[in-house]
This record gives sequence, C-alpha cells and structure tokens, in this order.
Amino acid sequence: MLNILIIDDEPLAQDVLETYVSQFPELNLVAKCLNAIEANEWLKNTSIDLIFLDIQMPMISGLDFLKTLKNPPLVIITTAYPNHAIEGFELNVLDYLLKPISMERFIKAINKAFELHQLHKNQTLEKVSTEKEPEDYFFVKADKKLIKINHNEIIYIEGLKDYVIIRMENQRVITLQTMKSLEEKLPILKFKRIHRSYIVNIDRINAILGNMVEVLEKNIPKLLPVGKNYRDELLDIINKNRL
Repeated sequence: MLNILIIDDEPLAQDVLETYVSQFPELNLVAKCLNAIEANEWLKNTSIDLIFLDIQMPMISGLDFLKTLKNPPLVIITTAYPNHAIEGFELNVLDYLLKPISMERFIKAINKAFELHQLHKNQTLEKVSTEKEPEDYFFVKADKKLIKINHNEIIYIEGLKDYVIIRMENQRVITLQTMKSLEEKLPILKFKRIHRSYIVNIDRINAILGNMVEVLEKNIPKLLPVGKNYRDELLDIINKNRL
C-alpha cells in the first residue's frame, strides 16, 4: 500500500489523478492539496509514500517546495511545462508526467513507484535483521571503580561542567564525563537532551508544564528546565505519542 498526496492548484488536474489512483487498490489517496503550504502540514503529520507534485503553483513552486524537504517521499512531477524536466531529475524525482496525463503513462510511473518502494522496504528489513541488538547498559568510572548503569534505571542526567550526575531510582553516580560524550552512549529513542545541562529518560517524564518537564525522583515531583533550542524536538516526540 502506498499513501498518496496530490499537490496541484488545478481542481480538474486533481480530479484526473484521483480517478487514476482510485483504480488501484494498492494506492491510498490521503489528501489533495491546492498549494505547498497546505501539503507541508500533511507531510509533517502523516506518513506519505508518494507525492504527485505540480510545478506552477501560487506562493511557492513545486520544485522550490521540494528543495525545502529534508527527507522527501517518492515524487512524481505533474506539469504542462516540459522545460523543467532536467531540474526535476536533478532533485531525484521518480518520474515526470506531462499534462494531460494518460492512463498508460500513469501506470508506468506507478509501477516505478511500487518497485522502488519495495526495494527500500526490503533494504530496511535487511538492515534491521543484520544490526546487532544494542546494549541496554553502559559502564562509567566513579569512586575508583567501574559502575554499571542500566538504561531503564536512569531518571535523568545533570551536567556540572566536566562532571555529570546520573540520577537513578535508588542512587546517584557522579562521574568525570561531558554531557556530549554521555549523550552519544544513550539510545536516541529513549533519552532526550532537553537542556544543555539535562538529559531525561523519556519513559520517566511524568508531565510537561510550559518550559518544564516533570519527573518523579524518589516519588517526589522534580521539575527540569527545557531549553528553547531543545523544545521543538521534545514536543515532536510528545506529539507522536499524544492521544
């Protein structure tokens, strides 16, 4: 199944593509957008596999919009202007369809999309199956010995110049280490830097209050500041798990 987004400021062109898409049960039309600004909201909040993208649109052209996307899905250009083909392929678009688009040409483009999507899917599965399972602990030097720190026992980590304090349920460990070096040892899906002086275990976040994160330390609420440079990334994580 491919999730489809149509971006075109011509309702008639949208309707043609919607009709074509409806003929394939493996295609799921998520939305039709009249401009790139509207499409950007869908891309931020929805999983899209393939975009049908018009070039000449108000506010920002399709190609200029494509340049703003860090990790764009597959893109098929749909346009009445053939002179942009080279620029489109330089942006790694999958195909370039000239209006009016025939069903035959549409099918060829879709087959390319299915093949490439399946290839990416197989590569991802292969990578996951061959990667070594990451360790769920690490060791730090403290009190003249190496202490084992289990990830799930960490509540948060506080930085003090060249030292860090690892705060856990039943103890705290102070070690000579930088926040950056310790951050690199932690799994990015489980721990989040929220301030230049704090890293928090996402599972231990009890609440968010404005620019503060609440955790429980020995069953007592503890507020940690959220730096403005880290707030957006933290909110992205929270919103993905918000009901």
